[in-house]
Amino acid sequence: MLRKNPALIIAFVGIPEVIRPYLDAVPELADRALLVPAEQVVSMDESAADALRKKKQSSMRIAINMVKDGEADACVSAGNTGALMATGRFVLKTLPGIDRPAIMASVPTLGGSSLMLDLGASIDVTAEHLYQFAIMGSVVASQVEGIENPRVGLLNIGEEELKGNDTIRSAAAMLSASSLNYIGFVEGNDISQNKADVIVADGFAGNIALKVMEGTAKLIRQYLKDEFQGGIYGKLAGAVSLPVLRKLAERLDPRHYNGANLIGLNGIVIKSHGGADEVAFHRAIKIALIEVEQDVPGKIGRLLEKQAD
Repeated sequence: MLRKNPALIIAFVGIPEVIRPYLDAVPELADRALLVPAEQVVSMDESAADALRKKKQSSMRIAINMVKDGEADACVSAGNTGALMATGRFVLKTLPGIDRPAIMASVPTLGGSSLMLDLGASIDVTAEHLYQFAIMGSVVASQVEGIENPRVGLLNIGEEELKGNDTIRSAAAMLSASSLNYIGFVEGNDISQNKADVIVADGFAGNIALKVMEGTAKLIRQYLKDEFQGGIYGKLAGAVSLPVLRKLAERLDPRHYNGANLIGLNGIVIKSHGGADEVAFHRAIKIALIEVEQDVPGKIGRLLEKQAD
């Protein structure tokens, strides 16, 4: 990543004796790969409350403090999601006009990908929260993904206006009256069909939908593997289909969709998957770079002001 981006400087925050051997392996990048020492680490099973109270010298806390203090433009972490969100919200606060931050990520569709939020940060939401999620997603879709006038859909149990609970229907009314390109309700089976560029949901439904998609993709891959390894004809068919299978694997590769945005914070924080390899983490850093270059938090704030007027 550093070799491809000459202006990029990465501060590696963590326990020095763990990080130093990796940095020593690339001495030619020493002036742009900085080591920021930390005394503590937030474990993956640690509660968000404990991380806030007991881990004030953790690598996570120090990295987010650096964003707040202007020492870093963005934080990219593969750590504990709950602790990262809680720490980000406590240190950076939310943008003016945003009540709750959301977790947003790119999901694969027939047309490429769509942005989906919230994916687990806020379980109980109001119509106003969903409206704010739509604004944030629309800004990222236009400024980061380069989509002109992105289509915004609201996840529901049906497309009809009377479907859904009071919160969903109230949010739909607010979105219909806004300047966003709101296209109406989308159902779970619409997510992969490229019907919307931004799909808005509460954190409960959004997280379940995402996990179902991930599980289905794994199921399909396993079914294909089983069929092509079952007997001589299956192996022959697999050999013939190998180029197509490789393209399919590339399109379904979750590493190319790594990097969830903790959107709504007064600063840029990107959550990488905990098991991310170099390809996946490269994607997460790339998202952070684009959001810095496009000043995504600032543009969200300005759009909120415009919507208020």
